[in-house]
Amino acid sequence: MSLTVLGDLNWLAVLVATIAYFALGVVWYAEYAFGRAYQRASGWDLNEPEKISPTVFVVPLATCFVLTLVTAMLGAASNTDNIMEGILLGLLIGVGIALPVRFVTGAYDMTKPAPITFAAIGAGYHVVGLTLAGAILGFWV
Repeated sequence: MSLTVLGDLNWLAVLVATIAYFALGVVWYAEYAFGRAYQRASGWDLNEPEKISPTVFVVPLATCFVLTLVTAMLGAASNTDNIMEGILLGLLIGVGIALPVRFVTGAYDMTKPAPITFAAIGAGYHVVGLTLAGAILGFWV
């Protein structure tokens, strides 16, 4: 694979998939979903901060973009051209790369009160998010 694949990507699909992946995080980490459990597992104060830094949104959006872009590049290299292939691609990247990376770095973080829960919630987000991104990219090829 070469970087010339970047010129062949559907950049609108990459943008939409990035936003969907990021928006999933807004729901995933909300208090009514996994937010409270994630905060407890990470040892964060459960009180709302007085001021939220833009970094809280910019960094996850940037990482969602990078992960979605790589998924799109792998999709182009593997000729992923429909929604089912996109779902499979996203699921494979999520389960085969994101989940193990998140678990190896999160499950053994002894600074967290509940490292396995912390890792599981984060890994689950990326598996579902990459599957969603793959579906959008596969559909929109």
